[in-house]
This record gives sequence, C-alpha cells and structure tokens, in this order.
Amino acid sequence: MKKIIILNGPNLNLLGERERNQYGSETLKDIEKNCVDFAKKNKFEISLFQSNIEGELVEKIQNSRKDNDGLIINAGGYTHTSVAIHDALKILKIPIIELHISNIYNREEFRHKSLISKVARGIICGFGAEGYIMALNAMKIYVEK
Repeated sequence: MKKIIILNGPNLNLLGERERNQYGSETLKDIEKNCVDFAKKNKFEISLFQSNIEGELVEKIQNSRKDNDGLIINAGGYTHTSVAIHDALKILKIPIIELHISNIYNREEFRHKSLISKVARGIICGFGAEGYIMALNAMKIYVEK
C-alpha cells in the first residue's frame, strides 16, 4: 500500500480560530479527518504531523526518505524563511507537493517567495481546506505511476 505523509507547520494547529477570512473555519482536526477518509476510499495510507518547531519538521522530512512514497507539506511561515526545510526536502527522492490554504500571491509581498517551490513537483494554493484533498488526489496520481 502506498504511503503519503502530510506535514503542517507553525500555527496550523490554530486553524478554525485564527484569521478565518484567510483560512476558513475548519480546524486541523477536521482537515485531518477528511484526509484520512479520502485515503481509505482510495486505498493508500497517510500519516499526519504538525509542529510549530522547525527542527521537528526537518526530522520528519529526513525520516520520510525511506518510509513514504510521497510528501505533502504546508510549511506555514517556514515556507518563506526555512533553508533547513528546503535542504531536507531537496534530499528526498519522492514527489513533494507544496500546499497553502490561502493564495500566497494575493497576500503580503514577503509571502510571494517560497523556498519550497524549487524542490516541489507542484504547488496548490488558494483553495482553502479543500486544497488538502486536491493535493492528495494529485499525489495519488504520482505515486501510482
């Protein structure tokens, strides 16, 4: 069975509470449940991880080298600042999808630059929580090839 890991970065644990105009009212738990349901229906395994700590995300990325067939990452604010996350992702030989709930190009200028995009197969942004299902659907296509 194919395995996909979904990583969420800082402040995503507060979805549903913070900036609802940008991120909507769904919580991370709601999103995770939808992802698990999608994976079950599509016969692949997922693991989910969220951290506000950059080093924990880097370790998860490094450890996913051998255990996963694909990685989806919403690195939150680390998207724009973390060379360490970029470098860890660069090591991977599996497909990577960069994900954002909001459209980062309709927001502040500093959000327009992503250190993850150069190592990702593709980017999904601006579709709200539904972006997670879109990313899983895209990843399913890549890991089944």
